[in-house]
Amino acid sequence: MSRDRGASRAVARPGAPGRVDPRVRRGAAPGEVRIVGGRWRGRRLPVCPLEGLRPTPDRLRETLFNWLGQDLTGLRCLDAFAGSGALGFEAASRGAREVILVERDARAVRVLQEDCERLGARDCVRVVRGDALHFLAQVAVRASFDVIFLDPPFDSDLLPTALDAAKPCLADGGLLYVESDRLPETDAGWQWVKQGRAGMVACGLLARAPDRAADSLPPAGDTR
Repeated sequence: MSRDRGASRAVARPGAPGRVDPRVRRGAAPGEVRIVGGRWRGRRLPVCPLEGLRPTPDRLRETLFNWLGQDLTGLRCLDAFAGSGALGFEAASRGAREVILVERDARAVRVLQEDCERLGARDCVRVVRGDALHFLAQVAVRASFDVIFLDPPFDSDLLPTALDAAKPCLADGGLLYVESDRLPETDAGWQWVKQGRAGMVACGLLARAPDRAADSLPPAGDTR
């Protein structure tokens, strides 16, 4: 999970209780994250000690990469709210050819860069300091990712906006992972592929829904 709140962070209504990330307990962040599969399986990486920063738990990552088929060889992946980088490094460990980690906090960015050095991952992992929504808007016209991870802070209300921003960044046949306290409602442009829950944390895989208008067109040369 990232603490990337960005300029576009929604503001809670006066008097309305904010959503609390159920993965977060008061105090400092855990000191490390363990990669659960792939070539770096078992490697432990330091996590930036920021309050409220919690990596996606091992159990959820195992579920996610079972859904994705374990082997991500050749795929392009984006971890848009990188935080600890747990999802992005896991993807690289499993063969992704390119992983971009986007994180706003300068301290977290430094730790992510150091983790890249520890793993020798510079050939496949790139760390970008910046706002996730701004990054998605920039790359929408020129980049297609096979897998996008969206795990914004649970109390930020960024997920619906991030879903809209990520849709044009997804390659044909690509998948988008979301993680939150509850799965968001989606418009007709999305369809759920997988859904799951671990305790109070919900997660799921989304794909772009087929273009029904295009599907209804007759094949080329069909004069019916």
